[in-house]
Amino acid sequence: MTVDMSTARLARRGCRLLFAAAMLGAAGLCAASPQAQAPAPQSRIDHELSREEATALVQKRYGARVVRTDIADQDGRRLYVFRLLSSASKVWIVRVDARTGAEVP
Repeated sequence: MTVDMSTARLARRGCRLLFAAAMLGAAGLCAASPQAQAPAPQSRIDHELSREEATALVQKRYGARVVRTDIADQDGRRLYVFRLLSSASKVWIVRVDARTGAEVP
């Protein structure tokens, strides 16, 4: 009789596992459907950095003070051209893409 009880217990456990797997699969299908997905966040490309935002970005990135900012156009893209001054009195120029914030050589 213990053999029959063990078999019945295994059968119930198998049914529970099968049910749980089916529910997880259904949940996965719902999550994968286009209607269930949240809208994608706005990318940085849709927003051009202001002069103040770009200045703060460059000062933080290089640990130097911006002493002059100009705007330039290179191959159809807008650039901020910064003159930086380090604490060791080193002066250099950095060009930053106004849309991405990436340094441009």
